[in-house]
Amino acid sequence: MNAPGPIDGIEPGRQLIRVASEPGTSLAARLAVQVQRLAWRLPSHALRLRGRYPLKLLAVPTDPIPGNAADGADLLEGWIRHGGVGVELATVDFADPATIPAALVDHVQTFGFLRDLAVAGPRERAAPIAELIVRQWLGVHGGAVTDAGWRPEHWGRRILAWGAHAPLILSSQDIVYRSAVLNALARGARHLDRGADKAPPGLPRIAAWCGVVAAGLLIPGGDIRLAHGEQGLARTLAASVPADGGLASRCPTGQLELIELLSQLLEVYAARRRDVPDMLTALLTRAVPALLGVTMGDGGLSSWQGGGPVSAKRVATAVAASGIRTRPLRQARDWGYQRLAAQGTLIVIDAAPPPVARLSTGGCASTLAFEMSDGAQRLIVNCGGAAGLALLPTELVDGLRTTAAHSTLTLADTNSTALHPDGSLGRGVAEVALDRQEVDAGSRLEASHDGYVRRYGLIHRRQLMLSADGREVRGEDLLLPGGRRRRSEQQAFAIRFHLAPGVSVSTTADGQGALLRIADGGSWQFRCRGGALTVEDSLWVDPAGRPRASSQLVMTGETPPGGADAGWVLKKVQ
Repeated sequence: MNAPGPIDGIEPGRQLIRVASEPGTSLAARLAVQVQRLAWRLPSHALRLRGRYPLKLLAVPTDPIPGNAADGADLLEGWIRHGGVGVELATVDFADPATIPAALVDHVQTFGFLRDLAVAGPRERAAPIAELIVRQWLGVHGGAVTDAGWRPEHWGRRILAWGAHAPLILSSQDIVYRSAVLNALARGARHLDRGADKAPPGLPRIAAWCGVVAAGLLIPGGDIRLAHGEQGLARTLAASVPADGGLASRCPTGQLELIELLSQLLEVYAARRRDVPDMLTALLTRAVPALLGVTMGDGGLSSWQGGGPVSAKRVATAVAASGIRTRPLRQARDWGYQRLAAQGTLIVIDAAPPPVARLSTGGCASTLAFEMSDGAQRLIVNCGGAAGLALLPTELVDGLRTTAAHSTLTLADTNSTALHPDGSLGRGVAEVALDRQEVDAGSRLEASHDGYVRRYGLIHRRQLMLSADGREVRGEDLLLPGGRRRRSEQQAFAIRFHLAPGVSVSTTADGQGALLRIADGGSWQFRCRGGALTVEDSLWVDPAGRPRASSQLVMTGETPPGGADAGWVLKKVQ
């Protein structure tokens, strides 16, 4: 499929981007979730799950996302591994949640490992392992609704996994076992019919409704369910994905998962030779360029809102699975990212407030930060994200969310948006003013946020200019009086430029500049004014989830009540 019309047009001029004021999930909402889960255990809900069970599935869709062969090989040897965490299969007891590491719960409960097992070896070797795990799951969760096994978002993904990998889990000659699997599948679909909208908003609820649609296509007699599922999915997508195609959580790895999930669903339609609803095609046509808009020169993702630098291979696989051929989105006001590009130099900027609290877990105070690459080499980065990673210490995970872990300005060593221990976001940036211009000389962006106005009476304004030849980036960070509060004391500020691993740095004798050398032999000269320049240690979480040592340039200074102005420039010297 080709995306219709230009999708990377830039609307020049000044715009105001606001986030709705929201205190987070209310006590009433949390209680409603608990009441709903208690209701699942009532006899009345058990009665709703009764009904005819299918004798077979109507089709076996293709899984468009290949599994991890190494993790699959470990499964054949008796270990479940994912994201660097592993557990011996013999020790897994679905009746005892403590036997499954927290980082593996979603992977195990959604049967995402079937994808890995499918590419690990011939079916005669893989099927017995798959059957063993399914039997264990059925023994604990198949006969009764449980909190651990019946979360709507898990059932949505489980239906897609069981459908695509039915040859692995239904190849047994044991009729009783096969009937138990199909009966559980039918019961799970009935559970989702009433419970999909009870999943948390955003990607979890989308996954639940994808399960309803998939069940409607795969289980005989599903036309009514299919219509119900398509309506629910359309409603959820409209609420979760704004007009420019970016997931409201603003997390690029979540965006990638969205595309992978919907691509799986497209294969279910294809297996049944049913027309794909226009709303799905339209959504993917918007979602793919939004995802590509936050890729760097190496094809991998930049790090925002808890998401890390996912590899180019996974991004390319997801885009290919979607069937959408398109260009990166250069300006996404709702998605919140701006992309400047010229002659191989790329800059991605967070130019929006963080997402509302109920749509974000692990959100970051990253407003006005940027990442930059020169060709395939990353130069300026953020420290990374912890979404989907399990090997990082809690203190590091919390640290990655801070403003200081991003390449932007920090005032008084505080975050531009408050971060809560439970992963939600508090008060801070509520409004971003944006002005972007494209001229013959290059791309110019000016943006400001109000995250420090309430506490310090200062607005942070950042100006960036990328020359048309891609060889010069000019920046200016200003702290300007704003709001009603006026403070008489000075506040310290720090402007950080986290460098990618492999970028070596040497400062100049006058303390106002540095030479940055990247791995391919290229060099950039950094000069600044309005602050003292130092080089400090930093780190970057790579696509494998490993913290890697790096450096950062730090400009520091003091701002009087009237504000401050600090300028800097990056010039390519070879």
